[in-house]
Amino acid sequence: MEDKYHINVKTDALLLVDVQRDFCPGGALPVLEGDEVIPVLNKFLSIDGLLKIATRDWHPPSHCSFKAQGGQWPPHCVQNTPGAELHPDLKREAIDKVISKGTDPDRDAYSGFEVPELSEALREHKIRRLWIGGLATEYCVRATALDARNAGYEVFVIADAVRGIDVEPGDCEKAKQEMAEAGIEFVQSADILKDT
Repeated sequence: MEDKYHINVKTDALLLVDVQRDFCPGGALPVLEGDEVIPVLNKFLSIDGLLKIATRDWHPPSHCSFKAQGGQWPPHCVQNTPGAELHPDLKREAIDKVISKGTDPDRDAYSGFEVPELSEALREHKIRRLWIGGLATEYCVRATALDARNAGYEVFVIADAVRGIDVEPGDCEKAKQEMAEAGIEFVQSADILKDT
């Protein structure tokens, strides 16, 4: 069991989902305690040789998910605004690649896999397992993790490196259950990092 949680830098990758200013306290669409994922993710960003990819929402000002266009959210992560930047406390210099999603004004894009660049990068590096953390649990983390599983990757969600919104109470738990049923494992960072 121990070996299963050991990171293999040759075949594993870290995927940070939307750890952006707007999704953290003080942002346009804050996730409660969203910034608490950062110290945990920074430990993973310190692992030498591990492929580290970050996704980010990068919306045009007229994106369909915004309330003014009939969507459910306030404007957030608008291209080239401070809110769209990766959180400054994140070890950004350690990230190998940043994938922008949600750039089409007429399409929602919760999953990082909606951008072909992500699959291409993982294939190029012969990645087989993904360790996922970020925001928000029941939206972009869920969609990205499920798409990764459907694409054949072994997927682990770092339980203490995700936070959710819970628009409806219980949304996060439902999302976690759905991920677990799809074969995605939730694991605490301490269990992964004990040998590093």
